[in-house]
Amino acid sequence: MIASMVSPASPSAPTVVPERQALDPKYTWDLTSIFPDWPAWETAFADLDAGIEAYKKYEGTLGQGPEQLRRALKDRDALDQLSYRVWYYPALQYDEDQRNNTINARRQRVQLLFARWQQAMSWFQPELLKLPLATVREWMAASAELAVYRFAVEEVFRLQAHVLDEQGEKLLSLSGRLGGVPKDSYAALSTADARFPTVTLSTGESVQVSYGQYRKLLATCREQGDRKKAYEALYDTYIGTLNTYAALYNGVMQGDWFEARARGYQTTLDAALFGNAIPTSVVENLIREAKNGVAPFRRYHQLRKRVLGLADYYVCDAFVPLVDSDERYRYEDVLDWIIEAVAPLGPEYQARVRKAFAGRWIDVYENQGKRSGAYSAPVYGANPYMLLNYNDTLDAVFTLAHELGHSMHTLLSQEAQPFVYSGYTIFVAEVPSTLNEALLLELMLARAKTREERAVLLQHAIDNIVGTFYNQVLFADFELAAHRLVETDQPITSETLSAIYQRLLGEYWGEALSPDSRAQHTWARIPHFFQSPYYVYQYATCFASTAKLMEEIGGASNATRAAAVARYLDLLRSGGSDHPMTLLKRAGVDLAQPDTVRAVVAQLDGLVTRLEAELG
Repeated sequence: MIASMVSPASPSAPTVVPERQALDPKYTWDLTSIFPDWPAWETAFADLDAGIEAYKKYEGTLGQGPEQLRRALKDRDALDQLSYRVWYYPALQYDEDQRNNTINARRQRVQLLFARWQQAMSWFQPELLKLPLATVREWMAASAELAVYRFAVEEVFRLQAHVLDEQGEKLLSLSGRLGGVPKDSYAALSTADARFPTVTLSTGESVQVSYGQYRKLLATCREQGDRKKAYEALYDTYIGTLNTYAALYNGVMQGDWFEARARGYQTTLDAALFGNAIPTSVVENLIREAKNGVAPFRRYHQLRKRVLGLADYYVCDAFVPLVDSDERYRYEDVLDWIIEAVAPLGPEYQARVRKAFAGRWIDVYENQGKRSGAYSAPVYGANPYMLLNYNDTLDAVFTLAHELGHSMHTLLSQEAQPFVYSGYTIFVAEVPSTLNEALLLELMLARAKTREERAVLLQHAIDNIVGTFYNQVLFADFELAAHRLVETDQPITSETLSAIYQRLLGEYWGEALSPDSRAQHTWARIPHFFQSPYYVYQYATCFASTAKLMEEIGGASNATRAAAVARYLDLLRSGGSDHPMTLLKRAGVDLAQPDTVRAVVAQLDGLVTRLEAELG
């Protein structure tokens, strides 16, 4: 059993949430790589403040020649680099304890300074765009230092194709305030003004079914009747104001369509993808191939129905574990597992992981006032920092591996790229995090000694694919269908939207899902639809990219594996030096091709087959 690898002396997560000062410092991050103390931060803050003021000297001078443009770009980079450290020093300390108003005030000072920096830089792109592109290219060809900025400069000119004249841009900026109204209204309706009901469970316990409690109940209640009570109570809250949700979503989509037409795009999807130069065929291929590959998705839910002994199977039955497990994974013990898991990526990658663990880059345990969740902070000029709220669960183990993938991506990118390309887009960002998780899963499955252990691990992996890939593709499919109704001047009502969602439930879930009048209204409770349209597909594309890379990294021959690993590490080192599709192609992933998406389908098929065998 995995438990046999756990040392009894190894510390576990605190059972009572402690004050921060009670934690062993080795489980807290050491921020001295950013600044040694607050006086040093104050000095840097003053330097950034003065630098912003001094930068005004470049306004109106970019056309003087290549040397002046080079100086302006280099000085801008220097200020941007300093801004990372000036921001993250108070921001990370604030997240240690968000009750600390003194640190929050320092953080807000930086936010105000950044607003002034943005205003002070507002002239830069318009002035650059007044220069003939041919002239700027000549300058870059003649100067090696200026040539570093070629991709960044040409992106400014590429994006200019959909920038309006000064008057048009002013009008669009004014309309932006209107565009935020339906989004803010959705937030108010679904949270601040929502009145979530209370249900009584079969145990006699009364629970208010807020969204957070709803997810907990679905994952922990063994009685289907309890899960169904929670499901019906939450959904009825949304159904009670369904027409309002439809009106708000119509407002969001009409705003998207207005912006797309105003900027000269053919469709809202074109407008959403143009910034990262993503062809629409990527989303269309993703949807088509996911639909073609729903067989293992349905088979998994049919397996769940059998194992749980259910006559009918509803969406609220999709989250409860098939095997109960109280296994605890203490932090000190899983570090070596993660180091061993990433061995296929080479000894240098492993050395960087060891450095992250030994160098106090990670804030491990929860404490009073600490921010919830987990993240990796890409602090340029220092090292990446990771915030966790580690609690000895299997999810916490994979969260650690996930955030470590982001940090290794940041580290390799910042080591290899000039500052201007040291960041990376969300389209690529989730690839190294999910690949780290996939490598850890392989190791843990190989070491598991019992059927129960393997079943728990397999379900974790399958649920990750179901939630990150299939569900997100269904959401992307819904968004695209709804927006196309708006683009063809079709009416948008709650019945129209629910009919789309009902059709998609049939196309993805098929007969695995029992008839249910509420599931078709799921669209009303998905915040991404209202707050960040055309975003969710990126979760699925990252997952597909990871599946394709894992196929290559697990290749049949040593030469194949070595070549795949080299391409993958080059992807991480590439940062934002080119469009994400181009970078992924160099790594061997073409998201416009069916094979990439089919790799996820094949991965799920194999995992479900293994789970079927373990569960008999």
